[in-house]
Amino acid sequence: MGVPVLILGESGSGKSTSLRNFEQDEVLIFNVASKPLPFRKKLNSIQKATYELIGKTLQQLEYKKYVIDDSQYLLAFDSFNRAKETGYGKFTDMAVRFQKMITYIIEGLPDDVIVYFLHHCEQTETGKIKAKTIGKMLDNQLTVEGLFSIVLLCQADGTSHKFITQSDGHTTCKSPMEMFDMEIDNDLKMVDTTIREYYGLNESEDN
Repeated sequence: MGVPVLILGESGSGKSTSLRNFEQDEVLIFNVASKPLPFRKKLNSIQKATYELIGKTLQQLEYKKYVIDDSQYLLAFDSFNRAKETGYGKFTDMAVRFQKMITYIIEGLPDDVIVYFLHHCEQTETGKIKAKTIGKMLDNQLTVEGLFSIVLLCQADGTSHKFITQSDGHTTCKSPMEMFDMEIDNDLKMVDTTIREYYGLNESEDN
């Protein structure tokens, strides 16, 4: 089964920057919002990625590493497209659509395929940092972090970027025991290598 990994962070916290050490043919980026990467290196990407385009591309299995950049916009754009619809059912539909994509990654992809979700975060009324959605009506249907075994949080202090790998009670970060230190460099290639070593995922030199 494939491995979905959730990377949370505010805008400017280093989510896209964490891709900087991948080589062009190592990873395919689904660029949902079609925004430019924050570095000069060129990486293979698909612009204006939708659920349908992501699904068809994943079925081709040309890569072992995929990134859905700004994955929360899949929910947001779905909501915009259905803005004129009334009724509570549309929020269930949107939650199910997002959930089905993650379920397909887990159940439909080979063990050595990892899909990274770069996702904005938000703060709840109690001060907890969580994955951003489109409001409480969808949150009642879907807890995004519950679909992932690995959730990392991007943090920046103006001089450096890092990943937080475990919750301090105020975030939804989590990762398997002894996979990472509490704080690590926000280098997604290093994260990818660590996950593969931890789970014993073999990868050919061509990927």
